Amino acid sequence: MINIKNLIDDEKCYETIRQIRWARETRCAHCDSHQITKRGKDDTQKFRQRYHCNLCNKDFDDLTNTIFAGHHQSLKTWVLCLYFMGLNLSNQQIAKELDLNKDDVQAMTRLLRDGVEIRREPIKLSGEVECDEVYVIAGHKGHPETVKKREEKDDAID
Repeated sequence: MINIKNLIDDEKCYETIRQIRWARETRCAHCDSHQITKRGKDDTQKFRQRYHCNLCNKDFDDLTNTIFAGHHQSLKTWVLCLYFMGLNLSNQQIAKELDLNKDDVQAMTRLLRDGVEIRREPIKLSGEVECDEVYVIAGHKGHPETVKKREEKDDAID
């Protein structure tokens, strides 16, 4: 049996992140300056590029200020998790495929969904909009005085 994790290349994951994040040129993750210097690769993840900003004098890498930063899972694992989410697999199925704890997968999928939601363009309705059904809450559980006041108003109108 072929394990899908063996088909994903760490180096390609980092190249893709760099292409998406800095399509035109690499910019500082802190001040957005283009005055940066490459500082070699990371010691623990050999394909993660390190940089130094010559303007704000801060160091950063490919994942700084992204949802992938500061987590113990590899970038490859995050990409595979996102892929499995796209296949509509449950967190339990993803955990099994990636050989991870289900609580870790829950946290990862929550972060990924939140990240997608933040970047999503707001939906703007225009023109005529139809609504098929409307559900009205019938009671005011725990607030009987609100129902009583409403009944008094209805009696006054009649």
